[in-house]
Amino acid sequence: MHFDLADLRLFIHVAESPSLTQGARRAHLSPAAASARIKALEAQLDSRLLYRDSRGVELTPAGKKLLQHARLVLRQVDYLKGEFTRYGADSAGHIRIFANTTAVTEFLPEILAGFLAQRPGVTVDLQERLSRDIVRGVLDGSTDLGIIAGPVQAQGLEVLHFSTDRLVLAVPVDHPLASEPRVDLGRTLAYQHIGLHEGSTLLTFLRDQVDKLGATLSLRIQLSSFEAVCRMIEAGVGIGIIPESAARRHSRTMRLALVELDEPWAIRERSVLVRELDALPGSVRALIAALVPGST
Repeated sequence: MHFDLADLRLFIHVAESPSLTQGARRAHLSPAAASARIKALEAQLDSRLLYRDSRGVELTPAGKKLLQHARLVLRQVDYLKGEFTRYGADSAGHIRIFANTTAVTEFLPEILAGFLAQRPGVTVDLQERLSRDIVRGVLDGSTDLGIIAGPVQAQGLEVLHFSTDRLVLAVPVDHPLASEPRVDLGRTLAYQHIGLHEGSTLLTFLRDQVDKLGATLSLRIQLSSFEAVCRMIEAGVGIGIIPESAARRHSRTMRLALVELDEPWAIRERSVLVRELDALPGSVRALIAALVPGST
């Protein structure tokens, strides 16, 4: 059985697009040519790969399996190219990162700025994802590395710890809870919360904890950054649970009171997830070394 890399790349484009037409456009092919190639691939595998209808395309079970393998094959090809690039072992390549909200908004931009400034041949695709999607992405090869907070329950991954943070409650300085040394999650639910946007890792995590209490999280407004959340809290709009690192930074310029959360899950270990560190291209290992000194 012979696979054409161009056909595998086309299949990935189609699978990641809402329609065959858009997938074909990403592959710089006409829809007719793309359709013919997909049909030839289906004939070679003797399996239907896509359901086609007026709304677009949907992967069949066989298509989902092929997508997983195609991503791994092409990622390995990219790794091979990166190892032999004229720029050097760690100075060129494309890195895809799946990370949680805190990483994307708080510390990764600064780390990536310095890393990319020194490596003009490197490009990065940084995507905010939920924890379960980060783990799944590393396992199936759809991302080079994942950055996550909290325990990791997955076999087949290398987990590289690089820092510890904790979640705290941020309230206005004159709030009834401001003088408390610590509070549990249940007590905070009597007040309206300021939260991050839908789909953010932290909001999803907090909702899971609230659900375990059989309670409801009352959100007054949802915002896209911890700075915006803190400004709303300072103005007395509500209270919020955010990482201590972000809370302390913004409390230097805003009138906020930080209260310890009396919950075992408030302390969060940050980790980098990879499938096999030694098999990664030089550019990815160099970024991991910037995140986790001494790891490579």
